[in-house]
Amino acid sequence: MGASEARRRIAAPGYDKVSKPRDLVRSARESRARGLIPIIAEIKPRILSRPLKPGEAAQMARSYQEMGACAVSVLTEPTYFLGSIASLPEARAACDIPVLRKDFILDKIQLREVEADLVLLIATLPIDVQDMINASRFLGMEPLVEVHTEEELHSVLKTDARLVGINNRNLATLEVDLATFERLGPLARDAGVFVVAESGVYSRQDALCMVQAGADAILVGTSLMKSPRSLRELCGLASRDE
Repeated sequence: MGASEARRRIAAPGYDKVSKPRDLVRSARESRARGLIPIIAEIKPRILSRPLKPGEAAQMARSYQEMGACAVSVLTEPTYFLGSIASLPEARAACDIPVLRKDFILDKIQLREVEADLVLLIATLPIDVQDMINASRFLGMEPLVEVHTEEELHSVLKTDARLVGINNRNLATLEVDLATFERLGPLARDAGVFVVAESGVYSRQDALCMVQAGADAILVGTSLMKSPRSLRELCGLASRDE
């Protein structure tokens, strides 16, 4: 399906596109120019074992930006991750960097639920990836298309995805292996897309390993929710301040 058909199917009276979308590639480039590793810092309520209270998403987003993040990821899935759509506009209003909506997006109707600068599309889910890319862009959001296997990567590279996330976590087994990105990252970089390493980064050494394997940015959630101030070390601010 082409972009025109995507527009026809999702257009509805009263719908507004994302206002003043923020560019992840530009934000990551600015981080690198400052000598930092571009980190997409995630708001992941499940690690707290409870939903967020009003105002918490805003405080986290603001803090992440102050500590050097190039973007913020907000988990909005309520059942497993204890997220809420309400957290996303709260976080986005509190910072100036791009905000990613992370959820299990299965239908274009979900794309219209809340404004974000970026939206996660998971290639292993039963979706038409190119169709969802078209729909996301029409609404003003740039899709980050997530893969885990070489087969998924090759399939996604046949679309016009610009941002590709490589998840070190196997969604079937939940096992995490940084070697997944080390194997697939160079293939994605050689294809000319912007590459995001996802999952399994807990230390500065892990982050450097992902950069060396070709990561343009790194999405980090669990370790930051447990120790938010570790973001300064991950992105490099701690060493610069010493």
